[in-house]
Amino acid sequence: MSLILDKISKKYIKSEQSTVRPGDTVRVSLRIVEGSKERTQAFEGVCIARNRAGNASTITVRKISFQTGVERVFPINSPRVEKIEVLQRGRVRRSKLYYLRQLSGKKARIRAKNDYKK
Repeated sequence: MSLILDKISKKYIKSEQSTVRPGDTVRVSLRIVEGSKERTQAFEGVCIARNRAGNASTITVRKISFQTGVERVFPINSPRVEKIEVLQRGRVRRSKLYYLRQLSGKKARIRAKNDYKK
């Protein structure tokens, strides 16, 4: 039974799934339906968590909007998610960056992948 489920779920898994990691600054483009119209809305922020559950994989993205932290959980393989762009790679040592919720300003910054000292 699990072989059948694996074959079906592999068909729906998108290719961007493996490129997003915690610490990355990402822009998630969503399809929003308002009445009979449809538009694309971008949500840009830092990926603070990644849940790897095959077809049900999600990422949690955090941004600061008007001095208030906003977090959203995006199912990666959802048909509503058009694309996920990685704008900047972050250098982090943890897989869950929940400690960023208590930080603000310059303390909440994440170093870029190429900014590290040898």
